[in-house]
Amino acid sequence: MQAVWGFLSAVFWGVLLLSVLVFVHEGGHYLAARAFGVRVTEFFLGLPCRARLSFKSKKVGTEIGVTPLLLGGYNRISGMEPATDELLAPCLATVMREGRVAVADAAAELGCDEERVYGLMATLADWGSIRAYYDAELGEKPSQKTWPAAFETLARDARGLTEYDRGHDFSLPGSTAAGEPCDPGLSAEDLLARERSHTYLGCGFLKRVAMLVAGPAVNVLLAFFLVVGVLMVQGVSAIDPSPVLGAVEEGSIAESAGIKAGDRVVCVGEEQTPTWADVVTQLHARLAEGSDFTMTVERAGRDVPLQVDLPEGQQTDAIGVHATVVTYHPTFAEASAAAVGYAGQVASFAARLIMPQHTMEVLDQSSSVVGIAAMASEAASSGVWDFLNIAAAISMSLGFMNLLPIPPLDGGKILVELIQLALRRELSLRVQNAISYVGLAFFLFVFVFVLRNDILRLL
Repeated sequence: MQAVWGFLSAVFWGVLLLSVLVFVHEGGHYLAARAFGVRVTEFFLGLPCRARLSFKSKKVGTEIGVTPLLLGGYNRISGMEPATDELLAPCLATVMREGRVAVADAAAELGCDEERVYGLMATLADWGSIRAYYDAELGEKPSQKTWPAAFETLARDARGLTEYDRGHDFSLPGSTAAGEPCDPGLSAEDLLARERSHTYLGCGFLKRVAMLVAGPAVNVLLAFFLVVGVLMVQGVSAIDPSPVLGAVEEGSIAESAGIKAGDRVVCVGEEQTPTWADVVTQLHARLAEGSDFTMTVERAGRDVPLQVDLPEGQQTDAIGVHATVVTYHPTFAEASAAAVGYAGQVASFAARLIMPQHTMEVLDQSSSVVGIAAMASEAASSGVWDFLNIAAAISMSLGFMNLLPIPPLDGGKILVELIQLALRRELSLRVQNAISYVGLAFFLFVFVFVLRNDILRLL
């Protein structure tokens, strides 16, 4: 029964911790995209799944919710995939003119096959420019795996803003409802350019990189404040510089000499010891000599000389006394400096993963979701501060690991952006997919390796 409870505890705390950290990560991407006016049609905690609980934001139209597959999360930011089909503009114009159009009719008008039109419609739906129309009379429903037979316009206000655009006002004269024809007063190409401006690829290089960096940055920022908060509130153990003994080991040389916890060491031999550092220095010197000595301590307001007898013929490194340990609460500046130092260590550790000479060393010290769940459960049982510490460690690691230049991580996408900037053109979808496959293969290897390590550790 205890083993079952331990397993359930690990699952609960592991899922809770990872879910919160992933939600924070995706929240960074979401907030950055919204700040740049990019449409975000979905924001979910959990991996994509048809079973979901959600609500639709009236302010920005984003469907926000949770799926049962909690070990992950995602944003559907409009226009992440390359779209260069020359029929995009006339296809959008057709839907806007008709209000609702069947794919078969659009294919006939555009002079292409239906498969291509479905690709065009899917792209425009991803942009938040149109939406799929599910006809109940045809037995269509949003939960089906395939696209429906028709697509329609979204509700737009008189300025052409959709529900996904901040500041939309459908009460303005000239607004149109979903499924109604809409005359934007623009050419097909200008209309497409306006819609593209609300997508990821419609933004400039710096904005795209900012959206990619935002997720890891929020994880690192969260970890920073967790570390600072824990250090300032919980404090850290520090040695009291005064020469007061905090503890005396049972059965030690010091105990045999009559030395007690709480004694203030006045001198060791003939040497005065005003600080604990002086006590340590003088004790080391006497132990190195190997001869007996007198330690004078202050007890109950008077000095008490005590004879310390060292065992003959035996090397002795300590007599069994310990300093007084106090709890020190760092200032914000001190805690921040410690957090920055810790961040540097984690960043260095993450960077070593992509250095071939250090990759296996890093993997041997890394944990999978199994190890993280076990650590989260153990930390939770130890108390809130330990749990916050492990949350900070994992959040910091998640942030820096995601910045590694390995697709499909955020850092890998940034790498693609840098390559495209250098080439001054977009990489084809085929090339981007090939890069992603290499990255996925590497991460499959990493996942299997660290999972194996975690299982062996637990066993």
